[in-house]
Amino acid sequence: MVALDESIIARLKTHGKTFEVFVDPDGALAFKKGDPVKIEDVLAVEDVFSDAKNGDRPAEQDVINAFGTTDAVRIAEKIINEGELQLTTEQRRKIQEDKKKQVIAFIARNAINPQTKAPHPPARIETAMDEAGIHIDPMKSVEEQVDITMKAIRPIIPIRFEEVKVAIKLPSEYAAKAYGGVAKFGNLLKQEWQNDGSWIGVISIPAGMQDELYSLLNRLTKGSAETRLIK
Repeated sequence: MVALDESIIARLKTHGKTFEVFVDPDGALAFKKGDPVKIEDVLAVEDVFSDAKNGDRPAEQDVINAFGTTDAVRIAEKIINEGELQLTTEQRRKIQEDKKKQVIAFIARNAINPQTKAPHPPARIETAMDEAGIHIDPMKSVEEQVDITMKAIRPIIPIRFEEVKVAIKLPSEYAAKAYGGVAKFGNLLKQEWQNDGSWIGVISIPAGMQDELYSLLNRLTKGSAETRLIK
């Protein structure tokens, strides 16, 4: 259970009344996203308020009318899931910064410049986001904000999500050890073991992950793997 002085207020307005609980900001956000978090670990106080700052509690009948129960834990679950979190300025700023980094990383790994077929560096994506005036909403998921960001930056830089197919040949001296890492890296479409012990395969990966794949192959085979981008 989080300390009260480190908590924030989660608020839900329903049935013409306001209901509030004190919650851990990180735990409440994780719970709201559907992460496996115990509600007991999120609550600072197992109590429901009409005005948490003043310690005012709602009438019991109002609670029953709104939630069908007086169980503070069950009520807190609904308040967190359906209500809003009153984040502090610093909490909001940190969440926005973290989510912006996640959005940039996702786009850099999964998108390419369709003109060059090469990934965009994260710095270029961030610059385009700033130019487009992207506002990161701390309450929205990374997936939602990736969609919003892609629509906003397309007029600024040529970019799109794309998968590519890469044919790979692992030499016999490295094939047995390197195969597992390569097969897990993407969607393995074809594979064949050769009589000399070498391995040939085709994998499909997000276009932005090409550099990561080649770095992996170089590390696993000391630069001796052969690759070919399938058009």
